[in-house]
Amino acid sequence: MPFNSIKILFLLTLISGVLISLCANSWLGAWMGLEINLLSFIPLLTSKNNTFSTEASLKYFLIQVMASSAFLFLILLKMNLYEMSYLMKYNLWNNFMILPLLMKIASSPFHWWLPSIIEGLSWFNCFIMLSIQKIAPMILISYLLISSNFIQIIIMLSAIVGAIGGFNQISLRKIMAFSSINHIGWMLMAMTIGSNLWLNYFQIYTINIIVIFGLLANSNTSFISQTFYFMNNEKLIKILVFISILSLGGLPPLLGFFPKWVMIEAMMQNSLILTAFILVMSSLLTLFYYMRIMYSTLLISSTESTWFNVNSFVKKKSLKIIFTTFFVIWGMLACTLYILTC
Repeated sequence: MPFNSIKILFLLTLISGVLISLCANSWLGAWMGLEINLLSFIPLLTSKNNTFSTEASLKYFLIQVMASSAFLFLILLKMNLYEMSYLMKYNLWNNFMILPLLMKIASSPFHWWLPSIIEGLSWFNCFIMLSIQKIAPMILISYLLISSNFIQIIIMLSAIVGAIGGFNQISLRKIMAFSSINHIGWMLMAMTIGSNLWLNYFQIYTINIIVIFGLLANSNTSFISQTFYFMNNEKLIKILVFISILSLGGLPPLLGFFPKWVMIEAMMQNSLILTAFILVMSSLLTLFYYMRIMYSTLLISSTESTWFNVNSFVKKKSLKIIFTTFFVIWGMLACTLYILTC
């Protein structure tokens, strides 16, 4: 019980750090919120049951400290130079300040630390890192982001690296990490189009990973080979898991396709043909390695074993799984009907 109470305390502090960054009226206040968020997340990463968590927490701490130090340096430089001299271009300065924030959210070309760190974490910590930990940096990026050739290159690099990096991976955590890098490209593109569009994209992305991470955590699945024995006694639940993964990849008519559909239309209206083409092609590549898992698990290498018993899991979790996955399947229809009625 004390361990659980300490966990809850650090989780509340983590959320308070995010709120401080969101409500700050100065860059120093936003930086302070980011540091509170970081220092409260490090104790959550460590675990006695996982020997890799200590290494992952140390790597994460060093990377985030580098990004925070660079961000603080640029804030102080802005306060001392930019406000006294107006010779510096506003767009160039914004691009400089965005770089450490891009490192914090593991956007390409600063993505190299995320797959190795996420491999040593539990599924709950993976969810926090890929969702809650991105909120404050992405809000700060949205304050600074102005569409330019530099930003377009970052967007296309994130989409391509996230799509190609998922190939030849056997760890589901690394696959989800590269998928997150790909989705960051879509979110940055959404920021350049509209302030609210990326929030809708992020909300739907969070719903998808809640369903996927919850299912994988409850079934104690970490590698593709383990999915061969995944819920063979309950085929419906097994299919719903992979439907949720396909929704994350943006396969129509699932929920994950809805924000991409809206963004493709917005990119066409803004004549961003090349960026739209690269983003769509990268999504097709992510769908390829998602369907590679499904194809081998459901059709080729699916085996059943008498010693693998998941009846207790199915009895306790079936209703929750079916309810959450039902929203993933029919959520796009509900969102479309809502927009049409509005």
